Amino acid sequence: MSAIVVEALTKRFADFAAVDGVSFEVPEGQLVALLGPNGAGKTTTLEMLEGFLSPTSGTARVLGVDPHRGDRRWRARIGLVLQSTSLDTDLTVRDTLAIFAGLYPDPRRIGEALDLVDLADDAGTKIGLLSGGQRRRVDVAIGIIGRPEVLFLDEPTTGLDPEARRRAWSAVENLTTTGTTVILTTHYIDEADHLADRLILLVGGRVLADTTPAGLRSQAGPSTIRYRPPDGLPGDDLPPSLAKYLNPDTHTLNVPAENPAGPLRDLLLWADGHHLDLTGVEIGQPSLEDAYLAAIGGPAEPKANPS
Repeated sequence: MSAIVVEALTKRFADFAAVDGVSFEVPEGQLVALLGPNGAGKTTTLEMLEGFLSPTSGTARVLGVDPHRGDRRWRARIGLVLQSTSLDTDLTVRDTLAIFAGLYPDPRRIGEALDLVDLADDAGTKIGLLSGGQRRRVDVAIGIIGRPEVLFLDEPTTGLDPEARRRAWSAVENLTTTGTTVILTTHYIDEADHLADRLILLVGGRVLADTTPAGLRSQAGPSTIRYRPPDGLPGDDLPPSLAKYLNPDTHTLNVPAENPAGPLRDLLLWADGHHLDLTGVEIGQPSLEDAYLAAIGGPAEPKANPS
């Protein structure tokens, strides 16, 4: 059964189509990442699915209901983690969750929610004393306290340091074990790679690709040889087959190769001439970020219009 059904969904702001004929379905229990550059339509799509915006045309059904007409009973079945929230900094984590739990007919036990987001040890800490990563996990705990059947996560780890992001990832992964359907928007490609069962790539308000992380990688072209020459080694005498793939900013080689044997032989001969052991050289499929950039045609500049 599908938790979400979207058909030809369109949202216009004056003459600008932020979302333009988007269609997809999400089965129950799937974790889907919406990807795309700024202005692609990710947040606008989410806001229509959450019921905050009405579509200009097309339809959306979340748990069988038109989100813009969803009543309190329907809202109790979904969870939201918005890009930013404002919480009472003088309340403890436990008291904050207790307040939100009172809004739902069958909330999770507060201890269960704290365990899911790895905040049990911070239950008695005031919100104002938490780190940014801990605050974000409180947001997730609020989003799941009502036992949502569908959870919307809009940029849940933006601005967090790597350790805090990975702790937030663990919290989201814990949710998938409960059967919750999760829709995630993120600018972090590694986050989508780590968490998502499926990727929906939006560009210009339209679906460019609907695939898995492995499927997107397979569309990105040949295998890649990756190597970072030691610092201080200029690399200006690299063979022509390699030199054009040297990134001057990162001083890193990313050499696409249908048959890696030839470029690898050139790299070995060059390394031997410099007495290098090639520790760290990698041969493999393009990274998900490589595949993503290839699909959208490279980095896109942010737009001023809604996204």
